[in-house]
Amino acid sequence: MDDASTQADNKPWYFLPERGFSSMTPEQYIKERITQFRHWYDVKASKAKRRFMVMRSITVVGGAIVPVLINLSDSPIIKYLNSFISLLVVILVSLESVYHYREQWKNYRSTEQLLAKEYYNFVTGEGAYRNLQPQEAFITMVERIENAIESENASTLNVMTTLSEKKTGSDQLDNPNKIKNPPKT
Repeated sequence: MDDASTQADNKPWYFLPERGFSSMTPEQYIKERITQFRHWYDVKASKAKRRFMVMRSITVVGGAIVPVLINLSDSPIIKYLNSFISLLVVILVSLESVYHYREQWKNYRSTEQLLAKEYYNFVTGEGAYRNLQPQEAFITMVERIENAIESENASTLNVMTTLSEKKTGSDQLDNPNKIKNPPKT
């Protein structure tokens, strides 16, 4: 194992050694870029899914319990419990509209799966890499991987800002002349 490979196992990308133009091998790229990002996207997707599922489960169960509690008793304890559950449901629904865990989960997971697909297509010489010379296949893989990462970044930023703007109406305030439904050509 060379020194760069050892460092890639233990350090983030910004601690890796500088390289000259076009000096990275496919093995280095796979280890330092694809493996690192697949792990990052996998961890982020799992966390976002877990947060979404917990928040959604609590809101669904809380939303079902509140009407039952209202009909059970006029006891002050039940009224306080009902108020607490209602408040918790509203807070969680509001937080989901801010953090968009569902959309993050989908974006991260689909990007992680795309990186895996590109990796396996590359190492087997299938898909976009079929009949390409090794260097051409490597360059094609790098372009496709980097485009996927860039696309995910743009998509996540778009989801985070667009959904928040729709809920607040701030996109209409930012651009009052914006056409809501442009005509189809």
